[in-house]
Amino acid sequence: MPSISLKGQVAFVTGVTSGIGAATARALAAEGVHLILAARRAERLNALAAELAAQHGIETYAIVLDVRDADAVAAAVAALPERWQAVDILVNNAGLSRGLDKLHEADLQDWEEMIDTNVKGLLYVTRAVLPGMVGRGRGHVVNVGSVAGRDAYVGGNVYCATKAAVAMLTRGMRMDLLGAGVRVTNIEPGMVETEFSQVRFHGDEARAAKVYQGMTPLTAEDIAESIIWSLNRPAHVNIQDMLILATAQASATMAHRTA
Repeated sequence: MPSISLKGQVAFVTGVTSGIGAATARALAAEGVHLILAARRAERLNALAAELAAQHGIETYAIVLDVRDADAVAAAVAALPERWQAVDILVNNAGLSRGLDKLHEADLQDWEEMIDTNVKGLLYVTRAVLPGMVGRGRGHVVNVGSVAGRDAYVGGNVYCATKAAVAMLTRGMRMDLLGAGVRVTNIEPGMVETEFSQVRFHGDEARAAKVYQGMTPLTAEDIAESIIWSLNRPAHVNIQDMLILATAQASATMAHRTA
């Protein structure tokens, strides 16, 4: 069966100003997909929107948005111009980890930020966009989870729990959407060298660099390619879960390092 052409479709991608989100936006643009780009950092967001429109001849629509704000998410989706209302693809990429503390020593604000972004933010955006997909009888929701949703590790407690929630939400969506013509995919990356560890360690670049020391981790582009592959499978195929690890990684905590 032929794969699905993505050209001309409309995608809504969150967390696009760095890492996997930016790589996914670029990969979609290369496929000829028109993009609704959402993120908090306005300068980076607008620069990316202009870059992709110029390089690929696609249309872009940038929204400065914090997915943790339910009212702002609902208002932003409701205010989409008519040209952008028929969203074919939703990529729930916005997410982060904060800290690596044991549960009884953790900063409560770190917990709030992870839960509000990784779980509630995903839900807010999906709840706003999904009814349109169901009404049109087509669409694809891609949730960016993590190997951490399968394997807990010391200090990962709440982050792992949020990504386990993404896995369960994906499965629940599949059940709720059975027969609706909407596909749902959970992409679960392992170690990807992006700003992720810098964010986790509150900007400590030296500590972040040690996470990937002595090994070759995945790149954001590796994950973006996997998302594109999942999206353009034939219409009767739904990639529900995809775990992607570096060759040098065997689990959330086991990695082969040469130095």
